[in-house]
Amino acid sequence: MPVSIKTPQEIEKMRVAGRLTSEVLDYIGPFVKAGVTTNELDRLCHELIVNVQHAIPAPLNYAPGGHTPYPKSICTSINHQICHGVPGEKALKNGDIVNIDITVIKDGYHGDSSRMYYVGEPSIQARRLCETTYQAMWRGINKVKAGAYLGDIGYAIQSFVEPLGYSVVREFCGHGIGAKFHEEPQVLHYGRPKTGLKLEAGMVFTIEPMINAGKKEIKQLNDGWTVVTRDHSLSAQYEHTILVTDTGFEVLTVSAGTPPPP
Repeated sequence: MPVSIKTPQEIEKMRVAGRLTSEVLDYIGPFVKAGVTTNELDRLCHELIVNVQHAIPAPLNYAPGGHTPYPKSICTSINHQICHGVPGEKALKNGDIVNIDITVIKDGYHGDSSRMYYVGEPSIQARRLCETTYQAMWRGINKVKAGAYLGDIGYAIQSFVEPLGYSVVREFCGHGIGAKFHEEPQVLHYGRPKTGLKLEAGMVFTIEPMINAGKKEIKQLNDGWTVVTRDHSLSAQYEHTILVTDTGFEVLTVSAGTPPPP
């Protein structure tokens, strides 16, 4: 499948969808505290997206080939959960780290972003993992410009985290995004410079490294969605939706509360 180049009109719609996505992440932050269930976080996000933003939560009933429909509006991945954690009745506790992944559809276009949240005071190790993962995402983003290669992004992330003792999850990657939730290209978070697809202005894709404190191996839980570290080590992830421009990049998933670049 070829990689679509977005028109100015499409890009403008994606800016709107991206801002709405980021505003959900802004909104939910104060609710992430000990005693709250991830089901409650899902309910709050769902009501904001549907009733206030008049948009659609993309994960709800999303069913790529071979998967049962995803049953919730957001993904909540706690501690050793890597991605696609399904909200449930278990309450968050002090010291947990949580990734909340939001994808909003507005006027037919997707915005996709995730952030890590601390429940109370995390351990030094957990905080360091989250901060390193955030820096890794930005090292990847900073490689984006027309004429660069996808391998440059993956190498920037991998060569930063592995010397620190962390590992990069291989089975999941960033992806093209637009009118569809997942489009070409696949954006790997490891690789070699000057390899892979050459970037062109107008491409839009996510960069969303999943970084494990231990080994890179994963396993999927019986719910068919939640992915965890095989060695039970902590995992962290951040994600932005990125537009390739002639001179560099534009982050489309930004709002008043977006954390600044490191």
